[in-house]
Amino acid sequence: MAPTPRARTGAAAPLSASADVQTLIDQHPFSGWQWMVFALCFVIVLLDGFDTAAIGYIAPSLIKEWGVTKPMLGPVLSAALFGLAGGALSAGPLADRFGRKAVLTVAVVVFGVACLASSFAGGLDALTGLRFATGLGLGAAMPNAVTLMSEYCPTPRRAMITNLMFCGFPLGAAFGGFLAAWMIPQWGWRSVLVLGGVTPLVLTLALLALLPESVRFMVARRHDVERIRAVLARIAGPAVQGVQRFVLTESRPVTNERGGLAQVLSRPYRLGTLMLWLAYFMGLVIFYAMVNWLPLLFKDAGLDPKTATLISALFPLGGIGAVAFGWLMDRYEADRILAAGFVLTSVAVWAIGQTVGQVGVLVIVVFAAGTLMNTSQSSLPALAAAYYPTNGRATGVAWMLGIGRFGGIAGSFLVAQLLAAHLSLTSVFAVVAVPALISAAALMVKRRVDPTQRPGAPRAARPLAGEVAAH
Repeated sequence: MAPTPRARTGAAAPLSASADVQTLIDQHPFSGWQWMVFALCFVIVLLDGFDTAAIGYIAPSLIKEWGVTKPMLGPVLSAALFGLAGGALSAGPLADRFGRKAVLTVAVVVFGVACLASSFAGGLDALTGLRFATGLGLGAAMPNAVTLMSEYCPTPRRAMITNLMFCGFPLGAAFGGFLAAWMIPQWGWRSVLVLGGVTPLVLTLALLALLPESVRFMVARRHDVERIRAVLARIAGPAVQGVQRFVLTESRPVTNERGGLAQVLSRPYRLGTLMLWLAYFMGLVIFYAMVNWLPLLFKDAGLDPKTATLISALFPLGGIGAVAFGWLMDRYEADRILAAGFVLTSVAVWAIGQTVGQVGVLVIVVFAAGTLMNTSQSSLPALAAAYYPTNGRATGVAWMLGIGRFGGIAGSFLVAQLLAAHLSLTSVFAVVAVPALISAAALMVKRRVDPTQRPGAPRAARPLAGEVAAH
């Protein structure tokens, strides 16, 4: 049924009027209430970045206080990565079944409690277990924040706003470094974990009071019409007063009413889903290979330790470029934009190996590589959110993030194996550049099997098997 929402100042709608949820969101300005939803999700992602990076900031203090060696910290440093994967893989299907808000709130509580408990750890074994638990919460929070935010965005600005929210992650990680440098000398390393645990628990109160459930999810699950009307009134004002029936049309085919993984892996989505997994996996191979090994590689190339560290720190700073990519994705073919970003990433990573002997040029190349890498990688969740219908969106985003985490683990070992094989520095960077080309190829394959992403292609929308009407 064609949606017939009325304007804010229009005449009263007839009792039989129906309105499509996304049309209402698209036809009205981005409201202060939607900015509130954005702010809550942004803070969640910011805390996610802070807690994910916290273990790296306290590692030197652990070595000093507990008398452990760097290799002994390996399980502690990697435990959160496995937790992140497990949390993402489990949280997506749960959110598509029980709702985004419920799973997101529980996830914030889990990583808050686990991080706070980590501050009381008395040894490596206890800290390893608690870091895994922290990772479970962090892994569940990120994809649901992306999904919830994307479902409150107007279609023409969805990628840009979602990417802007995602910028909270690198900002949280960087902000954590500054705070840790100030807090540890005064109160010790445990204070960083206390802050990383208490803040999410305080945020939980705001989430319970202010964060709404996704209105698209509520229509798909046939929630009470008055509850849906109350949410949409915050966006569309009086335009929803006379509406008796809210419907949800999908520009993406709904092929499995069960939703979740059954939808994500159904025939029309299967190959595109695998390509998204491959692209995100390969992106994290590069990210963790570079973040973990750049300082050591630059030192081996003859740079003094301070210079090597400072130049290496430029690599993860470029994530803010995701806003620009989001703007481009909303206006042009998103798959092509990100594929081009990964191709340029490959060139920039290769160029690092060619410019190590020229410090001035190396600074520019490392920053460019980091900007391209982080921008392309940070834009993939928005691409995934746009790829799936409502009943599989949380699962689709979460499983891409979860599978991708194993790429981070692989990236950490890749450079070690290359160095063990005695490859030259230029050869190491040449090999590390290859995964970006694989990501680009995967996105172009996804585009070929997804013609609805092309501008001007017909958008064969069909109603989801669920609509809400007043009785």
